Amino acid sequence: MGYALILGANSDIGKVIAEKYAFEGYNLYLADLNADKLEETKQYIIDMCEVEVHALKFNTLEFYTHRNFYKDLDPKPDGVIIASDYTGDHKRSQKDFLEAKKIIDSNYTGLVSILNIVASDFEQRKEGFIIAIGSIIGEQNQKTLYTYSAAKQGFIMHVEGLKERLKNSNVQVLTARPGFVHTKETKDIQAPDQHISIPSDVAEQIFNAQQSRKDSLNGKKNMCQKILSLVGKHK
Repeated sequence: MGYALILGANSDIGKVIAEKYAFEGYNLYLADLNADKLEETKQYIIDMCEVEVHALKFNTLEFYTHRNFYKDLDPKPDGVIIASDYTGDHKRSQKDFLEAKKIIDSNYTGLVSILNIVASDFEQRKEGFIIAIGSIIGEQNQKTLYTYSAAKQGFIMHVEGLKERLKNSNVQVLTARPGFVHTKETKDIQAPDQHISIPSDVAEQIFNAQQSRKDSLNGKKNMCQKILSLVGKHK
């Protein structure tokens, strides 16, 4: 198989998605701000799978570097998975606009920048898949983490527009709304009483949805369906 580019590969979801795609035979470009930190994931995957893995530095906030970053990928990826996530310090963001801007640019503006570059390439090639992962805090915390939630929702709305743009170009665009996911990014956030996912389950659902060429994935809905199917088996 070809390459999958994973942006935000140091996140908990990014790591397990990398492992899943590698186990399924994809070569990988692992990209994140701390490329040195990616080496552990890279080595683990290389030891477990017969695939090629490259660890690359990618700074979501440095928009001016995005075009050259993508240009330097050789070969170009067959798919791009955006697992970047920055919840930030919301209390600080209420008083410090620089923190608010970092939350917005990390979860929206910077991702739009790189995604537009990817989309133009895939559109010209008439192939490829894009997976955009939305908020991992679910709906319960939207009112308390409203800057983060607004940025994530804005990004997903942008991706929904890309679906319409690319639908006649043989490019699959999948939006994944996983709901609350138990990760290091959410460890200090109050979890809902139910519908809590773990990264490995999310990775499995995303891979299956992408392989089935679906264009949307609702984590809560899929979890409910999974529970109903298990109940049905035990009747």
